[in-house]
Amino acid sequence: MNQFEILRFALRGLLANKMRSALTTLGILIGVAAVILLVAVGEGSSRAIQQNIQRLGANTLTISPSFSGGGAGGGGGGFRAGTGGGGNTGPRTQARQLSLADAKALTDRTLAPSVKSVSPVVNASSATAAYGPASHAIPQFVGTHPSYFEAMNKPVAQGTYFFNDDVLAARKVVVLGRTVAEELFGTADPIGRQISVSGVPFTVVGVLKEAGSTGMQDADDVAIAPLTAVQQSLSGFGSLSQIVVQATGADTTATAQSEVTAILDQRHGITGNNPDYRVLNQATLQETVSAATGTFTVLLGAVAAISLLVGGIGITNIMLVTVTERTREIGIRKAIGAPRGAILGQFLMEATLLSLVGGLSGVLVAFVGTRFTIAGIEPVLVPSSVALALGVSVGIGLFFGSYPANRAAKLRPIQALRHE
Repeated sequence: MNQFEILRFALRGLLANKMRSALTTLGILIGVAAVILLVAVGEGSSRAIQQNIQRLGANTLTISPSFSGGGAGGGGGGFRAGTGGGGNTGPRTQARQLSLADAKALTDRTLAPSVKSVSPVVNASSATAAYGPASHAIPQFVGTHPSYFEAMNKPVAQGTYFFNDDVLAARKVVVLGRTVAEELFGTADPIGRQISVSGVPFTVVGVLKEAGSTGMQDADDVAIAPLTAVQQSLSGFGSLSQIVVQATGADTTATAQSEVTAILDQRHGITGNNPDYRVLNQATLQETVSAATGTFTVLLGAVAAISLLVGGIGITNIMLVTVTERTREIGIRKAIGAPRGAILGQFLMEATLLSLVGGLSGVLVAFVGTRFTIAGIEPVLVPSSVALALGVSVGIGLFFGSYPANRAAKLRPIQALRHE
């Protein structure tokens, strides 16, 4: 008996019990679709998190104080030399805040050749902006330098950003996030209009490109102005909230971090492992998140694979019932000369066809499912998961169908013919 005949007998056997075959196929379908969909959701979640991190700049270091409370700070209205946070190289006796002098030191190309730009940052607390009858409390009113826009990946969609001349002259100009612009101006063009920020007039020169939300925080609810203007009008000439450092490239971020750490340790008199600042490396954070989300995706796939196992057990059960029901047929075929291999091949073919049809149907259902947003996440179809799920489904058919097939092939003709 050739392979074509075996396939024909297998199809005839499956079609003789259409409902039973359909229900068995459904178990495999659910398992395959669940594996592919859950892996797609995990991959989509991973990419969404990666994109949020990349919005902050993949080659960016964010330096902030690691303690609360006062400290030496101060500095002038730009990167002019000053005594605030000076270069004390002796043992540290008092924790220091970040200062403009610290930021200035980080721009030294001799000591930090891997640093591309340095942006000192102050955050004005309780900044309320008003335009006509509209008002809006801005949670992030940032004072900084123009290099901040590139370092933090904040391109301007309308107008322009401010320039170094604006910082030196302490001009009261501001770039608004999309949320702030819509709250104050609605659909009107805000460029060139003057808003009041806690009673201080600022002229809008630009609107940032929409960034979207990052967790519970609206990344578009922000306003950015020249550092000196914010210091003079809102925050005062105290310490810096942060220093944003942009490395020359993604591959030099770790080197830039080492250079920055060495400079700040020397300036702050840090001799042990307890610095008064902390450095957040976006590249390291991205690697950590990638590893965590990868583990999460594998876990989701493993949980979904349990349903595939259940589907395989269903195939075993159905094939055992089929062998029992067709015992007399098997005896007749063996009595007229059907070889053991033909009987074995027929029942293996039936089990494989059940799993293959279920697997292909599951792939189709999963493909349709990835076209929709699931729990706020856009699933990303992973080709390897499709191939793996389909391969496993066929393997399950062969594995779980082998026992019933062997049982059928081992039946002795005389016993099979006596079976009622």
